[in-house]
Amino acid sequence: MAVEGVSRLTIASGAMGGCAVLTPHGLLDSSTYLSLRDRIIKAALEEPEAVIIDVADLSVPAESAWAVFTSARWHVDVWPEVPIMLVCGHLAGRSAIARNGVARYLTVHATLQEAVNAVSCRPLPPRRRARAALPADLTSLRRSRELVTDWLTAWSQEELIPVAKVIVTALVENVLQHTQSAPGVRLEFDGSAVTVAVEDASHASAGVRERPGRDEVPSGLRIIAALCRAWGNSPTPSGKTVWAVIGPENRL
Repeated sequence: MAVEGVSRLTIASGAMGGCAVLTPHGLLDSSTYLSLRDRIIKAALEEPEAVIIDVADLSVPAESAWAVFTSARWHVDVWPEVPIMLVCGHLAGRSAIARNGVARYLTVHATLQEAVNAVSCRPLPPRRRARAALPADLTSLRRSRELVTDWLTAWSQEELIPVAKVIVTALVENVLQHTQSAPGVRLEFDGSAVTVAVEDASHASAGVRERPGRDEVPSGLRIIAALCRAWGNSPTPSGKTVWAVIGPENRL
């Protein structure tokens, strides 16, 4: 089991029954809120069957801080759709979670085994995944397109190759232009849609400018927004992942 220190909060991590298990100890407040949220998101992006957080040892002076768990769920709700579940062994904690509305969005269990058993009863869609770390130079643009072509061909999704290549090029180009990091490319197919994701080491959120100039070339993210079913950012302790979901309706 690994332990990460975060200010006045430590987070132990482990695994059980195919699930990632996080056990935070200490104070949850405005100084530790984002660190805990991003650590939960990072665990979800590794795509276990679920992320289970045992919150029994958390001290939460301001009950509004319980919203950290609904915030984390919001970031992974569209992709990668990994459920986030809470465990609390004492009634006072479960009551505080319910009182603050968190239980409307995340299931809360009394024991870790109960949570794992609930996950084992949940049908999981078949998924195919691939990922690669690329260098922080222009060769990654061509290499990312080659990887997307190879992976989608192997998964018999050739009709999505043209749009996926445009999206991965835009995402990798953003990393090279706006961050000082090497891109990590991920592709996933769940049987109906393909997700293209690129990781970087920058904490700056990616966003589309509202009003480009009349003669301005559209940004990469504006192109992505026009081509995909959904896209977003997932912050992590080491940076972020920007992702886009494409389906048959997005074919070029």
